[in-house]
Amino acid sequence: MSAFRTFVAIVLALLITPDAHAAQLKAGVARRDLTPPLSMKSPLGGYGARMNQPATGVHDRIFAKALVLDDGSKRFALVTCDLLGLTFPVKPEIMKHLAADGWTPEQVLILPSHSHASIEMNAINPSNVFNIPQIGIHDQTLFEFTVANFVQVIRSASKELQPVRIGTSSQNIEGWNRNRRDDSTVTDNGLTVTRVDTLDDRPLAALVNFTAHPTYMTEKQMMFSAGWPGALQQTMESVIGDDVTVMYYNGAQGDQAPRTRPGSGNSRWEMAQRYGLELGLVSAKQWSDIETHTDIPFAFHLEPIDLPPTSWHPDFMSTGGKEYGLSEEIMRDLLPRMQPKSTTSGSLRLGDLLIVGIPGEMAAQMGMDLKAEAKKISGAACPVIGGLANEWVSYILSPEAYRTGKYEASISFYGETLGPTIVQGALKGVEKMK
Repeated sequence: MSAFRTFVAIVLALLITPDAHAAQLKAGVARRDLTPPLSMKSPLGGYGARMNQPATGVHDRIFAKALVLDDGSKRFALVTCDLLGLTFPVKPEIMKHLAADGWTPEQVLILPSHSHASIEMNAINPSNVFNIPQIGIHDQTLFEFTVANFVQVIRSASKELQPVRIGTSSQNIEGWNRNRRDDSTVTDNGLTVTRVDTLDDRPLAALVNFTAHPTYMTEKQMMFSAGWPGALQQTMESVIGDDVTVMYYNGAQGDQAPRTRPGSGNSRWEMAQRYGLELGLVSAKQWSDIETHTDIPFAFHLEPIDLPPTSWHPDFMSTGGKEYGLSEEIMRDLLPRMQPKSTTSGSLRLGDLLIVGIPGEMAAQMGMDLKAEAKKISGAACPVIGGLANEWVSYILSPEAYRTGKYEASISFYGETLGPTIVQGALKGVEKMK
């Protein structure tokens, strides 16, 4: 082969090798205070017994935080928030405002922490026309306030993008959560931490995924709070320093509860603070050992999923129905109005991290099985479930768990095939990112 042909062959090989000249990934971060002014009389979500009563104060503030990623050809916004969850009208309204900036639904993934001392989910649901205190009463002003803050946090994070290095690691930590559904030993012990640094090694963002309900606050605690995830984020931001933005997102926490740390005392606030502080220290140590890289896979996808017909479980009237003041007559009208007919699973691949978005509260065993399959499909070292992704459709259980009944099954509104339907759609979405 002549020297010229050899040169041409080398050039062609470089041109057709996908990773030969990978684009430099850039990122920006921002946070926005979601805490409504007390004058708005915003109700706290999570318990029907609160009867839509407004918060009496602010224990700690609740935030939306955004990480915007851009490789020069595509961009993505990962948003975490200290909220109970989002109903299906919220994200479309956010996207309506962001459309002028060129954002599409596929490019945005919103992951609430599931705080039970935050904004009532159905108070920001325009489909909620029922005026039932137990489920929350829609407040259009609060809805617009919340949407505007989400729009602003994404716009702010998009303004000043910097080249970054990213790394992720996972470990199993024992004794931090328990299965609240029964005496089962099934717990998801995975702690996954992602580190996003600038090229001069300044920490820009840290993502933390751990699976447990933020339910230390009961219906008796009536102040705004991000719960233990808020304490975790505050702890890591203090330990890491340099104005880092720490973003927590939950996993398949449908049957997972936190296991109270020794020496926490009897105060619910103290229990949450102690749990978040200690888990934050564990997460910060893990963060410090992560190696970061510039040349990493970056991909995302939003998979549409048609849902089964809505229905309520035979146990519903004696459990969730009783708690939320719902009769069969009301449910026949409520479900078609307030439950979507279709949903989505949004996924993000960021180096070793693969977030599989699940639009509700999935049981842990189903989540762990899904992560194992997603790892086989994608090859990602650290797959995680992003729980309550973009919207809350209900609890998501296996057919067997649904038939067994109990509280979680009674708050599952699509019958026993919902779990397999969501899993199939989520894995289909992961396949499309290959």
